[in-house]
Amino acid sequence: MPRYLIERTFPDGLAIPMNAEGAATCQTVVGKNMDVGVTWVHSYVTEDHKKTFCVYDGPSPEAIRQAAERNGLPVDRISLVSVLDPYFYR
Repeated sequence: MPRYLIERTFPDGLAIPMNAEGAATCQTVVGKNMDVGVTWVHSYVTEDHKKTFCVYDGPSPEAIRQAAERNGLPVDRISLVSVLDPYFYR
């Protein structure tokens, strides 16, 4: 399955509370992603919460965009990526 890095901008900041409501929000995203064959692996959020870098597995960039649209999430850029591990030579 191809892996993608998705860059998103949230001008007002991303606000997901660190409680049961936030967990439910994330589970909703996961469920909607599954409908189009996309898996959210994890994300990095900038300190000001205005930018995220999300790692997703999915069949195509189009599927990633469909998942974002279903979840009402912005997409700035989708890049096909692969793992570079500092211990790959072992």
